[in-house]
Amino acid sequence: MLDLLINNGLIVDGSGNPGFYGSVGVKGDTIHIFRGDSSGMESGRVIDAKSKVVCPGFIDVHAHSGLVILAEPEHHPKVRQGITTELVGVDGNSYAPFTSHDDFLAFFELNSGLDGAPELPGTWSTVAEYLDMFDGKVAVNIAYIIGNSPLRISAVGWDERPATDAEQANMRAMLREGMEQGAFGLSTGLDYPPGSYADTNELVELAQEAGRHGGIYHTHLRNKLGDQFLDPVKEALEIGQRGEIPCHLTHFYQKLTHSGSAGQLLGLVDDAAANGQDVTMDCFHYAYSSTRLLILIPEWAFNGGPEKLKEVLRSPEGRERLRQEIRPRSGSFTDLMLTNFKQPHNRRFEGKSLAEAAEMLKQGEVDTICDLSLDEDLQISYVSPGPSLETLPDFISHPRTMVGTDAVLLGDYPNPRSYGTFPTILAEYVRETGRLTLEETIRKMTSMAALRLDIRDRGMLRDGMKADIVVFDPSTVMSPATRAQPKQFPVGIDYVLVNGAVVVDQGRHTGALAGRALRHGHA
Repeated sequence: MLDLLINNGLIVDGSGNPGFYGSVGVKGDTIHIFRGDSSGMESGRVIDAKSKVVCPGFIDVHAHSGLVILAEPEHHPKVRQGITTELVGVDGNSYAPFTSHDDFLAFFELNSGLDGAPELPGTWSTVAEYLDMFDGKVAVNIAYIIGNSPLRISAVGWDERPATDAEQANMRAMLREGMEQGAFGLSTGLDYPPGSYADTNELVELAQEAGRHGGIYHTHLRNKLGDQFLDPVKEALEIGQRGEIPCHLTHFYQKLTHSGSAGQLLGLVDDAAANGQDVTMDCFHYAYSSTRLLILIPEWAFNGGPEKLKEVLRSPEGRERLRQEIRPRSGSFTDLMLTNFKQPHNRRFEGKSLAEAAEMLKQGEVDTICDLSLDEDLQISYVSPGPSLETLPDFISHPRTMVGTDAVLLGDYPNPRSYGTFPTILAEYVRETGRLTLEETIRKMTSMAALRLDIRDRGMLRDGMKADIVVFDPSTVMSPATRAQPKQFPVGIDYVLVNGAVVVDQGRHTGALAGRALRHGHA
């Protein structure tokens, strides 16, 4: 007898093949597919999926949920858009391994404007201990990738200097141990100190280590490198090639500030692939970027760690230099919307632009960045213009692109992509423009990501696979989330199952915490 039977739906199995009508049975955490009549099957519950699509659970290959989900385990913004597995530890900013708890706490504070600073249910130091925090305690599955920042902090420290041979060996050993404990590879965020202090050769050595253990190189580009357009991509591809490791370019798109063309960026990827390099990308369909406010501060100010940074932010000399160097990453300070204020007297700045906040404080924008960052323990996040909407379709529809939300789940005004990435692509690329077929879009959201990460029991609806399933209405699926009102859940995502448990039932969260830590190379 089955636990659950989903009848009468259009089964789009994640392979990219045409959908077919049939039924999906669930017993325990496992799928059984029925192409013919399943009316005689006994089941504890039957869901009628008439006029609906039944597909694998979506896999988010760029998630900033590694801390937030431990404090808010129902994880509404993500699971309610059909996400059943997330890759965390991205942008080089991950939280294991750490050899010093003091260093962990310092990094926790430094990156709190990106990953949050929630009250945690426990402590850890190794990858294995970190992964144990998720099993049966969160709503979605978690795959983990090791950022180079914790490796560098533990082996080199917080200073901007090259790693010695001994320190390089130490980082490789920590990476190797973390991968043996279930991590999926190496991530870098080359705009985020101290990980950004690593040069190309240092990253090649780490990439080689991750590649030897079957991992991937997942990179936020060094965007300030060279021409700040093609050169960052060239470095990433060089690291992948020299490291003999699959290279994944995360949140890859043409920025508004790029003077070149999308074709030039994608041409680098196409040329690399034509020469035999294994390279993939991810993207989202929103015109907004978001990250920690500290990204505006030049790298030299971070030399020595968070306490040194605070000294720079406080000192007249530091502020004077910052006034000369800090510029908006795109658009202007009028377009940069602040969020994630915890101090009651600063709540008035929630959702205001940096320019508005400076006017309210009757001072310049750089002094406002310094004052508010210090007062808010470095936790401020922001949303601003970023990708070019004109060329985003070229990236999303590219055959090597999958989907990543890059969701920053902080504040009252997060990026709307945090609530709507997957339904927005289904609505705009499939239903409204027909730029992608339903089958190809589902493949980008499911099996393509599973294959990239080497997750072998998810990403497709096949007999014996794990029961991560989404049932949605293709005629209504969409996201109402906007920049002004971002915290709105999608429409048309009716059911979401994680490991066979119904987490979203008729559009409502059941409270089920059926997620697991997925461990690379482990059954």
